[in-house]
Amino acid sequence: MDSLYDVQQLLKRFGIFVYVGKRIYDIELMSIELKKLFEARLIDQETYLKARNILIREHRIEESWGDN
Repeated sequence: MDSLYDVQQLLKRFGIFVYVGKRIYDIELMSIELKKLFEARLIDQETYLKARNILIREHRIEESWGDN
């Protein structure tokens, strides 16, 4: 798992489709859904941490673009 697309595909495996309309909001909602999957023990810790790190990275990128 290397990209935001990979995280989206992970969520889709559980029937979770995220599209709010603004990328940063999509990332935040994906983070919430990812945490719920982990807490429900539907994904392992390694998968959770990889996906979470991708979402954190993408969120930072979106925040930096918003500052310009």
